[in-house]
Amino acid sequence: MHNDGLMRDPNTVTQLARLGSAHAHRLSFMRVLLRRLKRENWRFSRHRFEIDANGVGRAVYLAAGPEHTYALVAFAHDLPDELRSDRVIAEAWDTTFCLHDGIPSDADLDRLEANVPKQEAGRISGRELSLSRANRSVRLFKTVIDALSTGQQPDADELLRVGYLMRTTAVYGSGKFGAADRDAISDRAEFASPFQVELLNVFLIRAFTLDLVEHMAAAKGGESAVTLEPALRRTLGVGNSTGLGMAPFLVNHPRLTHSWLHARETALARVRALPDAPQYTVDAFLHFLRRAQQNAATWHSEHPVQQPKIASLVQDLNTLSDHFERFDWQTIQPWNALWVWAEATLGLEGQEQLLALMLEPHGDLVDDLADALSTDEPFPPLDARGSVADFRAFLQTHYGWALSIDHAPDSSRARFWYVSEEKLEPRLGERFDEPGAEREQPLGISWQVRQLDDALDAHDPNASLVDFLARHPEHRHTVRRSQLAPAHPYMEVRDNLIDAGMLPIDLLRVKLAFFGANRFDPRSDRWLRITMFQHAPFPDELQSDDADDWCYPLYPPAANA
Repeated sequence: MHNDGLMRDPNTVTQLARLGSAHAHRLSFMRVLLRRLKRENWRFSRHRFEIDANGVGRAVYLAAGPEHTYALVAFAHDLPDELRSDRVIAEAWDTTFCLHDGIPSDADLDRLEANVPKQEAGRISGRELSLSRANRSVRLFKTVIDALSTGQQPDADELLRVGYLMRTTAVYGSGKFGAADRDAISDRAEFASPFQVELLNVFLIRAFTLDLVEHMAAAKGGESAVTLEPALRRTLGVGNSTGLGMAPFLVNHPRLTHSWLHARETALARVRALPDAPQYTVDAFLHFLRRAQQNAATWHSEHPVQQPKIASLVQDLNTLSDHFERFDWQTIQPWNALWVWAEATLGLEGQEQLLALMLEPHGDLVDDLADALSTDEPFPPLDARGSVADFRAFLQTHYGWALSIDHAPDSSRARFWYVSEEKLEPRLGERFDEPGAEREQPLGISWQVRQLDDALDAHDPNASLVDFLARHPEHRHTVRRSQLAPAHPYMEVRDNLIDAGMLPIDLLRVKLAFFGANRFDPRSDRWLRITMFQHAPFPDELQSDDADDWCYPLYPPAANA
């Protein structure tokens, strides 16, 4: 199958507004994880559950794979309301967790209990793979306990609207605070795809959270208490508050960004290249389209940027549905014809949703691309051969998008990225209104390329690039980064990331869509809330249920339909 000619242009794919319209899809990391857990027949158990009637204590959940066993170690606390905060600067949480490599001993648990609840102020060891914390959705958490304790089921609409009983405020891995470095586990098959450690952690947190609320309801109601009906359980995922700390990731990991987008774009191109559309794939597409329409219709946000995006998506999906009814599926390359129509008809939200929907019936064609989502991150050595003129031509070829941006107005350079001293977290400053621009992080790629090209223009065009860099070492970083571009065309966000109108939530959304999140709910232009694993099977359901058919849930839940 030849699909190279059907790959979308990086200039189209990596525009910030389009990245900020991304949707979860078959190659999203949560779905990759659950497919593997089911395929390899992972076994899950609640190893220890030492929690009192007030929801305080510790628990251990085991996930046993073909070669390794991992343990979620959970510590539940009785947190006063005034100490509860989603801010990264919080110092106390309702629950704290780590993912331990192997089955923890009593000594391990005592060591972890002395450190994990402190989070950044404590230290874990190389036996731990991640560190995390979460807070209750207080009102809904209490509502569910009150209902279950009296033998009643909570209101299904309210569960669907909120979507979680606990939301994480950080999930750390890859060597932070003493945890195992990525290199220590990179050869394990279950962690080959990105963020599988962190997402396994969250998947187990979800199971613990539901067990915790049912345990507290039973302690309160005694024999009158009931557990959540399975269909209602599935409506609850794990919430997450994500802010600027995650925003620079795509810029700081250009080769990885390329890998993610290239894999997704290859999947789309493979589907577009199919010569025909068997009826079962058309039926499956319609099935997921109807569910995506329901999902969009029940997706609510109070943010003024998100509201028109949701309205646009609803309209786009209705337009797509109408077109489906009269579309000729007997045409040559019907999926490509559908895509070409969508590019000319639908908005960004609708196009990116259609991309995800077109992959759904074609798992056998695209799921293998999950193996291409990771990459080694080290940059190759800088190549300083050639002349200044040659390198300027190179920049024009691969960074013409950056050189076409007008950086003269102050508004084009209104912001600067920096790292806060207090929490060592990325932050965004206002260049002309706040101090600190001297600590700017190199995330404004288009501006750096503009400055590099201006410096090259002032240099002898026949001089060597070596001579230029010897005189202008401040540009070495940009030169070295740019040399990745020919082999990694999707690596750059092709927009001005320091412009006054730039929306950091667009950077957050594309990353979180690759995680597998849906129904994004911005709370400002700098942070948003999502729900992870909502509607997914629980660990004890994986072997009997479809591990992959939950991204577009049925409303109402199937058991109550």
